[in-house]
Amino acid sequence: MSITRRSFLKSSVVAGLSFGIPNILTAEIGKKYRTALIGSGWWGMNIGRVAAKSGECKIVALCDVDSNFLDPAADEMEKLTGEKPKKYKDYRELLEKEKPDIAIVATPDHWHPLIMIAAVKSGAHVYVEKPISHTIMEGLAMVNAARAANRVVQVGTHRRISPHNVSGREFIRSGKAGKIGMVRAFVHYGGGPERPRKNVEPPEGLNWDMWCGPGPMRPYNGDPKSPWGGGIHPRGFRNYLDYANGTLGDWGVHWMDQILWIMEEKWPRTIYSTGGRPIRGPAILTKEEQTSDAPDHQVAVFEFEGFTVSWEHRQFAGNNAEKGESVGCYFYGTEGTFHVGWQDGWTFYPVDRNKPVIHEAPKLHEPDQQNIPELWADFLSAIKSGKRPVSDIEEVHRSTNMSLLGMLSYKLGRSVKWDGEKEVVIGDAEANKLLRRDYRKPWVYPEV
Repeated sequence: MSITRRSFLKSSVVAGLSFGIPNILTAEIGKKYRTALIGSGWWGMNIGRVAAKSGECKIVALCDVDSNFLDPAADEMEKLTGEKPKKYKDYRELLEKEKPDIAIVATPDHWHPLIMIAAVKSGAHVYVEKPISHTIMEGLAMVNAARAANRVVQVGTHRRISPHNVSGREFIRSGKAGKIGMVRAFVHYGGGPERPRKNVEPPEGLNWDMWCGPGPMRPYNGDPKSPWGGGIHPRGFRNYLDYANGTLGDWGVHWMDQILWIMEEKWPRTIYSTGGRPIRGPAILTKEEQTSDAPDHQVAVFEFEGFTVSWEHRQFAGNNAEKGESVGCYFYGTEGTFHVGWQDGWTFYPVDRNKPVIHEAPKLHEPDQQNIPELWADFLSAIKSGKRPVSDIEEVHRSTNMSLLGMLSYKLGRSVKWDGEKEVVIGDAEANKLLRRDYRKPWVYPEV
């Protein structure tokens, strides 16, 4: 068996660790991780900037199917780093030619599985955005691929390392809130009826066929004059079920992840969800026009061994009638109610009114009030140590599953019983068919 220089150095580092010798950044002291950003839009660039500013990464390439985002992103990265990254329209070409040490996957949801799997197979460690997948079997394939390739895969659930979320978890785990019997997670934003948008030709520079990729080929309905497209691409895709899973699949993953992480659980036993579009109106898709098709409100209940979780979101009425933020979780315990949010940190309201309310403010970064730098540092630490990252792909696969199971129940119109060990719905063949979907040719659904 031949030994490559990379494998020799890797084995040498492992041997060094076993004898207590400190690990090094990469194979050579001072060498930076060759890093590629796949998906150079708004959130992808938030991650890319952190990687570039870490001092440990060299941004060698950017990839995006839309030149309207790719070109300005490459220009910004060159100004930030003083080096011009190569530009690609196809992630496969980037992985083959650049062989990056790290790949950031910040595309729309339906593209995460194929790109992450291809990246780890090419030898890259991966930072992939949440939710990890569009269907449950894709997520399982992603976990298996990461383990088979022995690559670190960190998921962008940065709340696992946000200071106030970490201290909040410690507060609950210490028993200060008492025994938790119920958790309520929610996202409440304003909105109103949805008017159909006209289907138009994609703007110049956008490869719409590649954007749709393994998902169905829907007509493009953005506004080329709008910097954000105004339709499916780039931000609107979250409310189109061909490419994402609505608010529960997007925002919900953050809070489902917090619940599993804080409560140290792996999966619910029974799931039921209902909802609809009474305010936004019926979903429309014709040759001439279309609307989104995700529910404008949704309620889901997840039964665990010792507690119950409820989820609710709405895209109307906002949150003006309730105290607190428009997003977050309430943990209801025998000693009081613990609210963990986003921009307002966490607050504990004791059952005993003679005891003071306890509050901790958040420590967030701009832009977009996030904690990506902390999560990126943990990612690099995991690569260097060989340990699992805080938002490891397997754990966030389970968090993603909670949201996807809620959507599955919503589509079926009935409850489902989940076998988390086997990752199947118990005694329900129709439900199990929804654990995966057919890909549009020539794309091939990943093997589990």
